[in-house]
Amino acid sequence: MNPSRPASPDAPWHEQTQVLHGDAVCGLGADVVTPIHYSATFRAETAEEFSDMATAVRPANFYGRHGNPVNKHVEAILAGLEGTESALLTGSGMGAISTTILALLKAGDHAVIQERHYVSTTKLFCEVLAGYGVQVSTFDQTNLDSLRAALRPNTRLIMVETPVNPSLSITDLAAVAGIARERGILTVADNTFASPLNQRPHDLGIDIVVHSATKYLGGHHDLMAGAICCSNALAETIWKMHVTLGAVLSPMDAWLLLRGLRTLSLRMERINANALALAQWLESRPEVEQVFYPGLESHPQHALATRQMRGFGAVVAYSIKGGYAATQRFVCGLKLATQAVSLGGVETLAVHTASMWASSMTEDDMKAAGIEPNFVRMSVGVEHVDDLKADLAQALEQAMRG
Repeated sequence: MNPSRPASPDAPWHEQTQVLHGDAVCGLGADVVTPIHYSATFRAETAEEFSDMATAVRPANFYGRHGNPVNKHVEAILAGLEGTESALLTGSGMGAISTTILALLKAGDHAVIQERHYVSTTKLFCEVLAGYGVQVSTFDQTNLDSLRAALRPNTRLIMVETPVNPSLSITDLAAVAGIARERGILTVADNTFASPLNQRPHDLGIDIVVHSATKYLGGHHDLMAGAICCSNALAETIWKMHVTLGAVLSPMDAWLLLRGLRTLSLRMERINANALALAQWLESRPEVEQVFYPGLESHPQHALATRQMRGFGAVVAYSIKGGYAATQRFVCGLKLATQAVSLGGVETLAVHTASMWASSMTEDDMKAAGIEPNFVRMSVGVEHVDDLKADLAQALEQAMRG
């Protein structure tokens, strides 16, 4: 007898239960913890079984590039969290985005993207795809008329991201989805900066939701992974491109992602609370010019953020008085918060964004992306908020002393 957890009930579970039991449909046998399947290839007992395995769509037990048993557990949980029929894992967030886009666009098609995106997303569309004959236009994500004006008869896809990295502007997901649906255009939303616990784009009409699972979903700064959540039909189309491109997630990273997901709801509750408290505290500091956080009433799109988000995430952006030099002193003076890229993990990270992107963006590019010389992006972790405030306070005071 091989007992497993009970299958999901007809009524959807709460997210706290979904992250623990959402993979029950995959079965566990006698294992309480899902084992790691470190095999690049899987045995068939008969010729008929081999034929079935070789021709199956998204098999768990044929060849590692096609799938892995651990992936199925993660995919079941993510599909449940995002409210989609299916999910697909890749080796990184950009692996998820590039695989999706290359599966859906061809030469002669037109795509519309936001003016502000994660820098690699912008490069994919405006440099890589443009070189292969895909036409690309941009729109102001805060202005729906700008989106309507960018559409063409051959527009096949709209790509959005909200909140936007690193400026934290908000895109109206329901409005974008409505405009696209009227014209039969597919929509893709990068939900990395929100997480499915704070925002569910598919519920608002978005067709495909992508993640850098390196961030909140893994949650411990110890893995690289990407995720694509969508319908079964779209997942099959994207999977075929995935097999061709080979942006595969390793068994160990899949297992680490599964383990990270088990505590996602606990981590997000603390992260949301800490980030909002720090954003409010930073607004009161004389050394800080401005704070950007969707949960603040001072955010220009706070009403929209409140409408489509349940929590506002880890990322708080703010500008330091004293310009570039003072901002560098501040970030280098942090003792508890770590100066490092990425976000969504248990440790608080902070970066001077002008320094981070100086090697890959010109000053004009940074200005267009809203990256000012004194701009700090902080990903708030799960430490005690009073300890984080004390660390920021001493660094701010040190930065002003010069």
